[in-house]
Amino acid sequence: MASLTPLAFAALGLLNEAPMHPYEMFQTMLQRREDENVKVRPGTLYHQIGRLVDLGFAEALGTAREGNRPERTTYAITDHGRTELQAGLRRMIAEPADEYPEFQLAVSHVDNLSAADAVTALRTRAEALRDQRAEYDEAATGLQAKHLAERFWLDVSYVRAMLQAQIEWLSTTADRIASGDIPWDGPAVPEDTDIPTNSKEPTR
Repeated sequence: MASLTPLAFAALGLLNEAPMHPYEMFQTMLQRREDENVKVRPGTLYHQIGRLVDLGFAEALGTAREGNRPERTTYAITDHGRTELQAGLRRMIAEPADEYPEFQLAVSHVDNLSAADAVTALRTRAEALRDQRAEYDEAATGLQAKHLAERFWLDVSYVRAMLQAQIEWLSTTADRIASGDIPWDGPAVPEDTDIPTNSKEPTR
């Protein structure tokens, strides 16, 4: 299986809907808020489509000019490209990927902050995510107004749901730290904690 960039994969997905020229693909991505999922710029998109052609996943159908606009080449997905797209989708949806987000790392070391600083940082992040959630609510409303079939913007509802879950966790955790429900001092392991007698030091 060839290694495709996220942008090339997104382009392949659009070509599976219908033949398009790169500028049309770029505009479609913006309308569907796919620029939230991949970094998309016209020049980079043209380059990735060229790579899809080189790999045999897409092919040029022809070039046409509309009015005074530059000539535009329309591309279509090939059978080989459709097979690659479907195989990639099955893998990416079914198999969790190893990812190392910065926030998860920070949370694992948040005890290095004072309780007050930790609470402030968590609540500040929650507020920022509320703003993002509002943007996704607006995007969903706009997509519904355009009568775009829901299957084409499931990513918007997914991200919105993930934002909501994060906001709830951040708010709850901040409240627990502030109330003392999560103690912020003392040893990492209380002295009265039972340690299994058969525990061993890690082998070096």
